[in-house]
This record gives sequence, C-alpha cells and structure tokens, in this order.
Amino acid sequence: MPANPPSSQDDGAERPLLATARGASPADYGSSAVSDAQAGVDVTSPPSFSRNLGALEAFAIVISIVIGSGVFTSPGAIDTNVPSPGLALVIWVVGGVLAWTGASTLAELGTAIPGEGGVQPYLQYIFGEAFGFLAAWTWVVAVMPATLAILSIVFVESIYSAAGVTDRAGDLSHKLLSVLTLVIISVANCVGTRTTTRLNGFFVAAKFTAIAAVVAAGVAVVAVHLARGGGHDDQGRREVGGRDWFSRPWFAYRTTKAPDGSETDWTQLGGWAILGHLSAALYGALWAYSGWDKAIYISAELSAPARQLPLAINTALPVIILCFLAANTAYYILLPWDVVSTTDSVAVTAITRLLGPAFGILAAVLICLVVAGSLLGNSFVAGRMAVAAAHKKWLPVAFSRVGHIGPRKEEQPPSPSTTPPADPALGAAAPESSVGGTDAAPINAILLAAALSALYILFGSFRALLTFNGLGEYSFFFLAVLGALVLRVREPDLQRPYRPPVVVPTVFALVSGFVVVRGALFAPLQAVVLVFVWGLGLLFYFTRKRLAAGPTLVSSGDGDRT
Repeated sequence: MPANPPSSQDDGAERPLLATARGASPADYGSSAVSDAQAGVDVTSPPSFSRNLGALEAFAIVISIVIGSGVFTSPGAIDTNVPSPGLALVIWVVGGVLAWTGASTLAELGTAIPGEGGVQPYLQYIFGEAFGFLAAWTWVVAVMPATLAILSIVFVESIYSAAGVTDRAGDLSHKLLSVLTLVIISVANCVGTRTTTRLNGFFVAAKFTAIAAVVAAGVAVVAVHLARGGGHDDQGRREVGGRDWFSRPWFAYRTTKAPDGSETDWTQLGGWAILGHLSAALYGALWAYSGWDKAIYISAELSAPARQLPLAINTALPVIILCFLAANTAYYILLPWDVVSTTDSVAVTAITRLLGPAFGILAAVLICLVVAGSLLGNSFVAGRMAVAAAHKKWLPVAFSRVGHIGPRKEEQPPSPSTTPPADPALGAAAPESSVGGTDAAPINAILLAAALSALYILFGSFRALLTFNGLGEYSFFFLAVLGALVLRVREPDLQRPYRPPVVVPTVFALVSGFVVVRGALFAPLQAVVLVFVWGLGLLFYFTRKRLAAGPTLVSSGDGDRT
C-alpha cells in the first residue's frame, strides 16, 4: 500500500511512474528529495509515448525482455559449479526469486522517484551524483561491453557446437570470429533505428520457437523411455537422449568437468569453497534472468502503470522461472551429465546428439538467431546508455552525436512547434542527438561499445565474463535495493503507489550482498578489474567536474583575486 494514498482526483494507478506526483514540488517527496531536472527528467518535454498498453501487453513485454539467450548458453557454466544436477535446478529457482524480488523493489523506486536510466537516477537521488555517475559509467564501460562480448562468443560457440566441437573457445580463431560477429551487429545498429526494430520482431519469434523445441525434445525422450521401459528395447535399438536422468540420483555428488579438461571433486571441498562455486553458478543464472531491471522502462506506455506494472512483474517472473526450469530439466534428460558442464552452447549440443548433425545445424541456426537478436538489442541499448551519459556531461559530448551509414530519405526539418525544448539539465537548446533525424543512430556510442567489447573478447572468456558481468550489475542492484530500505526509514512519507512487503527488498539485499562479496573473493581477478574500472571512472568524474568549474579564485593579501 502507498504511504500516502492518492486522492480520488488523482488516482495513483493512472499517474506515470517516472513523473512527479500531482506536479508536486520537491518538498512533496520528502526532506531530501530532488527536483525532476536534478533527477534527470526533462520537465519541459511532453510525454513521448501514448498510454495504450494494458496488463496483458505488459506481461508479454516483460517475458520478451527477460527470456533471452541465457537459457541456451549458461547451463554449462552453472553445471560446472554445482555438485549435482538437482542443485543446478535449485540455483535456477534462487536466481529467479532474486530477479523477482529485485524487479518488485525497482518498481517501488520507480513509482516514487522521477527519472530514467535504470538504477542511476535512484542512486543519484539516494546517495548523491557520484553514485549515479558510477552506475552509468559501469554500465557503459563494463556491464554492456561484457554482455556484448559474451553474446558474440556464444554466437560462434553455437556454430562450433553444431560441428561437434565444444573445446575451442580459447582459440584465437574463435575469438577473432567473435569480434567479426560483434562488428557485423554493430554496423547493423549503425544503419538506423528502423532497421534494428524491424529485425528485433523476427528474433523474438525465433527465441520462443527454440525454447519450445528444447522442452518438446525432452518430453519426447521421456515418452520414448516410458514406452520402451528403458533407454532401448529388446531389439537393441539405440538409446534416445541421455541415460543419467533415470539411472543416477539427481542430488548426489559427482565429479564435474570444465571445458578446459579440469575436474572438480566435490567430496574434497570445504563449505566455504563450495559457496564460492555456488556464487559463480548463481551469476550464470542471473545472466539468464538479466533484463528484469528493464521492466520499469515500459511504464511510460501503460494506461495505469502503478497497478499494471507490479501485476505484470508478479505474474511474468513465475512463468519465466517455470520456463527456465523446464528447459534445464530437458537438457539433463537429453544429454549425459558429464557433457552438460563442458559446453557453452548446451541446446545445440543436445539437439545434435539427439537428432543428428543435420538437426544440430538447424538448431544452431535457430540459437544463432536468438543470440543475434540479443546482440542487436543490447548493442542498441549500449549506444543509448552512452548517449544519455554524454547528455549529462558525464562522457565527452562526441558520444551524444548521431548519424547514418548508407543512403536514407531526406527528412523535413522540424517545425518550430515540434522542435525539442531546452533541456534544463544541459543548459542547451536541444540534445545534439536530435540533429540526425528520427532514424539516426548514435554511431560514436555504438563504436565505443564495440571497441570495449572486442577487448573483453580477446582477453576474457565466456565464464570469466559471466562473473565479471554479474559483479558489475549486482553491486549496483544491491546498492539500489539497500537504498530503497534506507528511504523507508529516511523518508517514510515519500509517496509510493506500489510498496511490496519489507521482506522483499530485505531478501534481495541479503542474498545479492552475499553473492557479490563471495563472488569477488572467489574470482579476485574479475573483482580487481572491476575496482580498477570504478577507480578510473571516479578519476574521470572528478577531473571533469574540476575542469568544468574553472580556475579556483583565491584572495591575495592586497584584496586582489587571482
């Protein structure tokens, strides 16, 4: 329930999530509230979207955002870091619940604090501008480039897996092909926004087709097993799928293999070491659930966002958890268990072993389409994040400029009535990104993301980048949710059209905080790189602030100022 229920004249369910309540002044938000301009909201611009979406559309959009390539790519990384398949499925549930509690808490923050850009405006509001900058910097320099690198690696790995090769991810040729994939997708995004949006619809259809095919294959193997009374009949016909799922206990310890050939004997590990492995496994699951934090972005198009967004989150996340459980159960049915841990493209490997190379190639094409769609969408988002940071003067202004590759239709110049108004946060007549037209792409920002991603591909690996990505994201998700708890104490009267029970943010803060700390201790190299990125970001931030302030005025003894 909201702390201060809205009046009958202003139903909180109808009010935009990312706008000031009742056109209220900052004082209406509490003693330490900030204005819309300070929080990063353009108070002079009219709404960008029509509010014509309902709860059902919101439900479908949340599912589409969250279900991506992770369910096809991260099961191997999870299986390597757990002692049993049963515990791997538990990790998938824990990751889903963590995403669910995080999404619910961000919905609370979104109903209370104006601003767009993920967790950045919330951290800026709660802890100050430096935290907001550091969140934006981490996403631009670390999280999004690492995401693009992971997807590029998986794209190439899917092709290799269709050919029966699952142990070449560290080869230079594999890395160079991954960089080439990244370049092609980046160029596609540079062509223009319309090209990206047209391709995206096709990729979404491929995504759901692939999940349905994996689950159907698992069900078919179980049906054949039940019909035969075992994996093969009396005539000695070949077994279908793996045999471990019905011949071995699901929760018993077994030795697991990594793609590099190393093995983990779980009976020789202590509890603290096992927790380290489990935290690494959880990062793999969280990668698959990534996107839950972007659910609040659709609020601008909901007719009653304060009611519909929580409803969409609280129905979509359980459905997603069930889908991921079904798909991963199918993998353990389709494959011998010692194979699951050695591949980063488990879906392609499973279909190839079940139906042969021809169907494996078909599966690889389908998974490649899914991964390409995720690459395209994340490259699109990465560019826009850099543009937003440049508009706040947190990055050089060159990254806010847009342009085109290739021919395009000439567009009519905007009339005075449609010219974007001044942006009070920038003190400029209009963002520079507006000069390129409605189909312009932020080429400089996309190239920045591509260059950083290429470095991560060349010097990292799929599983190391998963942990690095998780450390970067969840450090700030933890701070944002911790901030929501701080606000409940510091500003109890802050208007919150949606307010989940306090146990929801508490569970997220406790689990995510532990996962970040234990993950950093378990993967010190990734943690050191992330801390270096933060240090570089803070140096950049304070240097730019000092340069923007100009020379310091100092009083001399005779009254002159120098």
